[in-house]
Amino acid sequence: MAALTFSPVQTRRTFEEAVDQIAERIQLGELRVGDQLPPERALAAQMQISRPTVREALKVLADSGVVEVRPGPTGGAFVRSEFVPREVIQRRSDLRLHEVIGVLEARRMFEPAIVRLAAVHAQDADFEAMERTIHLQRKLAEASGPGLIANEDRFLALDQRFHLAVARATGNSTLVDLMRTLLRRLDIARDMAIHSPPSVEWSLDIHRQTVDAIRGGDPAAIDAVMDEHLAELERAWERDLDPARVDDLRELPV
Repeated sequence: MAALTFSPVQTRRTFEEAVDQIAERIQLGELRVGDQLPPERALAAQMQISRPTVREALKVLADSGVVEVRPGPTGGAFVRSEFVPREVIQRRSDLRLHEVIGVLEARRMFEPAIVRLAAVHAQDADFEAMERTIHLQRKLAEASGPGLIANEDRFLALDQRFHLAVARATGNSTLVDLMRTLLRRLDIARDMAIHSPPSVEWSLDIHRQTVDAIRGGDPAAIDAVMDEHLAELERAWERDLDPARVDDLRELPV
């Protein structure tokens, strides 16, 4: 596993942001079951918080079953579950309704370019990561029954992993960081939206089409599938946004 670093904690109750950072890395698959987190001292230094605050954050994650804290000289904090209950993530945002359109516009401009670049640089390992997320989503769907999803939070977490895997396929760490930020804000926008989730079959199919378009490397095919992919969340906001702004969004180039 590549070395992970964490950012200084600067806002809100510090232990809540520490919980958010660790949980996000697990949710996006950057930390997997069995992986050991950095030592307490290293986490405190990276996040620029006290060690007792780190312990408080780890306790929240341990109580939720996400991590396991093992005592002793060979112990530490280990990832126990790759799925983070939504109530564990204390993330809050000052994102306002009228700002959601900006997030969706940014996605329109940013993510199709990511997919086109991934088509140029993707390696076998990248395709394996994309295929793995689709496989896990399909298994979750099959366990839930036709057209249903028993654990929507898990399904959406896998959706985020898919998009991050595509970003990693570009080979550009800066773009991966930007995608992580975009996914965070999209998650907030999705939480704010009052709408039915997309069908399970549609989600699986659009991910399959995206992988096939990346493999094929045809810019027109990539643009077509991304237009459909991005439109799903945009449609959820049409009734909440000014119609003229929605028209502007639709007219943005893919």
